[in-house]
Formats: sequence, C-alpha cells, structure tokens
Amino acid sequence: QVQLLESGGGLVQPGGSLRLSCAASGFTFSSYAMSWVRQAPGKGPEWVSAINSGGDSTYYAYSVKGRFTISRDNAKNTLYLQMNSLKPEDTALYYCATGTTAPYDYWGQGTQVTVSS
Repeated sequence: QVQLLESGGGLVQPGGSLRLSCAASGFTFSSYAMSWVRQAPGKGPEWVSAINSGGDSTYYAYSVKGRFTISRDNAKNTLYLQMNSLKPEDTALYYCATGTTAPYDYWGQGTQVTVSS
C-alpha cells in the first residue's frame, strides 16, 4: 500500500535550518508530482511547496519563497524540503502528499517543526 514517511523535524531557533525528508513506497514515485503541506495548531492545512514528477519545476507559497527549497531523488523515492531562515510562524506539522493541489490522494503522518528561542 501507499506509504509516505516524513522525518527530519525538530526544535530549532529562529534563523536556523532543517531538512525534511519523505520516503515514499507502494506507488511509482517518479510518476507523481508531490507537495509539502503544513498545519499549524488551530489552523487549517496550508500548501507550502510542490514539485513536478521529473523534479525540474518547483512552486512555493509566498510565505516561504526564497527560504525553502523542495527537491526529490526519484532513484531513492524520496522527497525533500530544505528550510532555511526559519521563523516562529513556520512552526507546524509538516506533511508530504501526492499531487499539487487539494484534495491530495495520500498524506504521510507528518513531522513536527518547532521554531522557538
């Protein structure tokens, strides 16, 4: 069955960096565009970034553009999100998902990112 397993979250100070990973299995990863979506406490899901199946087109929410970089390694069935210059408002549960817009067919269980001094 389809599995998406996120990792790499944690507690980081403002201005710090984290790299999230999403290991995919159970489907042909290289055929799917993928997204990162986050949900802050008490708020609805927010799309963060997307990448096409080949990895040569990327898209970002205005709130993270210039700070976050999405990438993928189709040989390793893995999606990444490099997050730099983190801000407290980036605190959320981060999910990877198949597709580029809601509703997403599949989600992972999420990895928590907390930005705090």
